[in-house]
Amino acid sequence: MKRELELVELTNMCMIVDKKTNKILSQYRLKKDWPGLTLPGGHVENGESIVKSVIREVKEETNLEVKNLIPCGVVSWYDVTKNQRCLIFLYKTYDFSGTLKQSDEGINKWLSIEEIKNGDMAPDFKEILSVFLHVEGRTEYFCKDPKKKEIMFY
Repeated sequence: MKRELELVELTNMCMIVDKKTNKILSQYRLKKDWPGLTLPGGHVENGESIVKSVIREVKEETNLEVKNLIPCGVVSWYDVTKNQRCLIFLYKTYDFSGTLKQSDEGINKWLSIEEIKNGDMAPDFKEILSVFLHVEGRTEYFCKDPKKKEIMFY
């Protein structure tokens, strides 16, 4: 049986937590394709490693240097409008340096988890946020509805 290649869009997202204040660096995206409260991240470039893409995207969007990234999970879905599979690789870190700056992507601000949960979140971000905040010991969750996003915890 002949198999066709599938188009895949690889993206990333990073939760940066300040241990001193227990606040999370959030980003209020201004772009119309996915507006609202989310976290820094973006696309993986051709030939780029996933981890290096996270480091680059965070630097571009916030001016912060991140390291010691902790993998949290993957969100996967099939975008019928683009006819491609989409994957978001999710990471968390407590290890960052630099001076926070704004970017064209959106407004960067340190917020508590309550402020994020009560904020104007980007579409589907509530489900993505749950991956970062999942209870220890919970290893995986697969959505049964193929029309919805499939979320995998690490």
